[in-house]
Amino acid sequence: MRRECREMLNILVVGGGYVGLSVAVAVKQSAPHLNVEVIEAAPEHVWEKDERASAIIAAASKMLQVLKVWDEILPEAQPINRMIVTDSRTSDPVRPIFLTFDGTVEEGRPFAHMIPNVAMVRALRGACKRLGITIRHGLSAAGFNTAGAKTTITLADGSTIDTRLLVACDGVRSKLRDMAGIKTVTWSYGQSGIVATVVHERPHGGVAEEHFLPAGPFAILPLTGNRSSLVWTERTADADRLVQSDALVFEAELQRRFGHKLGEISVEGGRKAFPLGLTLSRAFVAPRLALAGDAAHGIHPISGQGLNLGFKDVAALAETIVDADRLGLDIGGLDVLERYQSWRRFDTFRMGVTTDVLNRLFSNDITPVRFVRDFGLGLVERVPALKSYFIGQAAGTAGSEQPKLLAGEAI
Repeated sequence: MRRECREMLNILVVGGGYVGLSVAVAVKQSAPHLNVEVIEAAPEHVWEKDERASAIIAAASKMLQVLKVWDEILPEAQPINRMIVTDSRTSDPVRPIFLTFDGTVEEGRPFAHMIPNVAMVRALRGACKRLGITIRHGLSAAGFNTAGAKTTITLADGSTIDTRLLVACDGVRSKLRDMAGIKTVTWSYGQSGIVATVVHERPHGGVAEEHFLPAGPFAILPLTGNRSSLVWTERTADADRLVQSDALVFEAELQRRFGHKLGEISVEGGRKAFPLGLTLSRAFVAPRLALAGDAAHGIHPISGQGLNLGFKDVAALAETIVDADRLGLDIGGLDVLERYQSWRRFDTFRMGVTTDVLNRLFSNDITPVRFVRDFGLGLVERVPALKSYFIGQAAGTAGSEQPKLLAGEAI
């Protein structure tokens, strides 16, 4: 075992995905004197193989603009100009539209963009390099110990790092969360989300569609060119069978759900299935430790808000840290971190409950339930004030105490 003696860091971020990188960039940009590093368990170039894309709401795009990465991402971003919601069975010849959302929340800014994950990580890694933030790959945490004014994290290779604040962005199965003894509320939905990219003959016009089918939502999300990203929810056994089937069977089943209005379709790249469940941390902080992103919460993708919850964590945590530093407070002190927790925990719980209820309400074929939910969708469609409220919630522009980054303001 070797021990590495280094200067104590102000902030060590564990997890080099978009949430972890965003925390590092947001803090370092606002407080350049703070010493910030990122460690990532995966090898250096694994992120380049990610074929997925994510929906980024308007508030998150404002934050990325303040972080000076949005202009680099924008050429690969597809605006969502309109959202269509249907409720039907797979076999139905016609899918009636119950709800539509026009995509603009303010002049020149749609309520969301679809962005390839690779483009987002590339831009954030570039920002880290510009700001002098070191990203160290192939390092995973074996344990940590908090004493007094520092936390010492021990890595799998036996080396150690001292830091004033440890930020855990290491995913929904966070090792750091478990090591800290933070409990979670967790259950499985018995569903998996199939993720794939589809090429189609005709242009999508920036229209996103969410079809509520008995097995779960089937979302078609527009990408640049004649391409769309799919988030296809099925019962886990059926999803595994579909992913393992040959291309002919998979595309035949896909076409039944996708429909024919965009012409012939074909799958571009690979296809993967991810188990779906709900994970909510009972606490977001501990002495000298803060959880962010999936380490703090994992929700059903029915609302497309999972990543955006993580970006809200970034904005709140960065502002908490920078404000405390400017006031001369201990950035890792529990009293400081409690502000971040109180800022984010209720919103996260509310979103977790909302997605849980929506999934249970729409992932079935019970006639009375179908009548109630379709009535509710129709009511929102016919009441402009309700529709505006839901668009504001989806775009992240509603709410009285928004972190500055989400409002497009520097910290």
